[in-house]
Amino acid sequence: MRGRLWRATDPTLGEEERQRRVDALMDARRAVAAAKRAEDPQAEKTARAAVHEAKVALGERGPVWWDDGAPDYTRKLVANTPYAP
Repeated sequence: MRGRLWRATDPTLGEEERQRRVDALMDARRAVAAAKRAEDPQAEKTARAAVHEAKVALGERGPVWWDDGAPDYTRKLVANTPYAP
């Protein structure tokens, strides 16, 4: 997205577990939208924390899920990584 690298979901998650976590992420994102519509900053803060928690559970944030020693280029510009064209 916009020239940045984003971490993929941990491929070792089972399909049912991955879907459960994706469902939690989508619920949290809907809660963010509802809080913004309601102009409720506290509810938005709580919902954003739930989004973060769901993304960590999916392996998209937090500690890396791979163990090959490769560095984490998450959120780096592609041009500033070994993946640059």
